[in-house]
Amino acid sequence: MKIGIISTYPPIHCGIATYSSYLIKELQRLKNRVYVVCHKGGEGMDCSPVFNADDPDLPHKAFKAMMEFTPDLVHIQHEYGLFGKQNGMNVIPLAYKFKLSRIPTVITLHTVLEECSYEEQVIEKALADISDAIIVHELYQRELIKKRTGHQDKVYVIPHGVRDLIPVSKAKEGLRLERKRIVLLMGYFRRSKNFERVVKIFPRVTESVDNALLLVASGARMPEDISYQEEFLEDVATSAVKDKIKVLLGPFSHNKFDLILSAADVVVLPYLKGGQSGILAHCHAFAKPAVVCSEVTAMANLVQKARSGLVAHTDSELAEAIITILTEKNLAREFSENARAYVEKHISWKIIASRHMDVYNKILKNRHPPGESYD
Repeated sequence: MKIGIISTYPPIHCGIATYSSYLIKELQRLKNRVYVVCHKGGEGMDCSPVFNADDPDLPHKAFKAMMEFTPDLVHIQHEYGLFGKQNGMNVIPLAYKFKLSRIPTVITLHTVLEECSYEEQVIEKALADISDAIIVHELYQRELIKKRTGHQDKVYVIPHGVRDLIPVSKAKEGLRLERKRIVLLMGYFRRSKNFERVVKIFPRVTESVDNALLLVASGARMPEDISYQEEFLEDVATSAVKDKIKVLLGPFSHNKFDLILSAADVVVLPYLKGGQSGILAHCHAFAKPAVVCSEVTAMANLVQKARSGLVAHTDSELAEAIITILTEKNLAREFSENARAYVEKHISWKIIASRHMDVYNKILKNRHPPGESYD
């Protein structure tokens, strides 16, 4: 099968780029030819980096480049903002171009919010109408799409995939943090991630765990996030326990990213809003216990389903959850084992790619008469 993917793509530093690269690798192992049309900066075999997010003619550029590959179907990886101004509304005419050309189109909505802005509602409804299949990561997101757009049969739930790997050995030594109990905040700075909440409660953690260290591995990817990064660093500088907080500013190489995550004893995701998290997926890959906040339903649901960490509703609960994982070794070990088992049974990239193929084959079967091949 010839599959076209439209997405950000490595070496661009972006969670969607990473997601797409792992999915594509597994699709290729299933004997598919995969073509990528992406933002300028992406690289690789069968990869065409032809547009910038703010190009007014983005739909024309992406469509023209993809059609040169004559794909059997096109899969758009959607995140608000990846396709220009007004929350990336240029994805709508792009999707229409494929529909008018009778190219089956799958769209993954990586962020499905419980409360949408007007612009987000318009884009979500349009994409659901245009596409042959919509993929979301959680069952509750499917219910939201059904309620808001009226579509049901074309919406599929496929979780965020996770790497099957072995953590880096002696990672704490590699970071010169031996004998520290590491609480990790990781991922790009963004105001909605609410990292300062952990800085605020960290004195309470250090009162109970003397060798606790808050390790922050982050960086501002977008210009609008620089001010938040500066505010966060000021919060760190004025913290009463600033000597127990270490900040590493990215971006990080693949090896450095793995080293940092391997060193963590617990990973905290204090997000205020969002859908799936690439960092939470990596927590499961590295079998790291996680603490998430109840504000993001998707992450709370995943941690509870996998039994791989704790969910906090308040600042007090957040501090207690971190302390519990740092001090109760048997519980931490149980969370790690549960995370590893959940990956193997449900969300390894091998499994996730196979589920994508089921969707692709279903919509292509509906498009082709019996006996007609599209391989």
